[in-house]
Amino acid sequence: MDLQGSQVDEIGVVAGHVWKYLSDKGPVTLSKLSREIDAPRDLVMQGVGWLARESKIEFHPGPRSKQVSLKGD
Repeated sequence: MDLQGSQVDEIGVVAGHVWKYLSDKGPVTLSKLSREIDAPRDLVMQGVGWLARESKIEFHPGPRSKQVSLKGD
């Protein structure tokens, strides 16, 4: 497997962790999500982007920062 392919796989794995976290915990700020997921922040944000691109999550304005949740939560 090439390097780029393994990076895409890694992002996909982290996207799965993000989905599971949101499924278990509900809406959360992006800051808290990046602290709670055991992966580098850039990978967590790339995982969020992956899920957003697939229309699996939605963003909500919060009192101080944006929150993210699974669609329908």
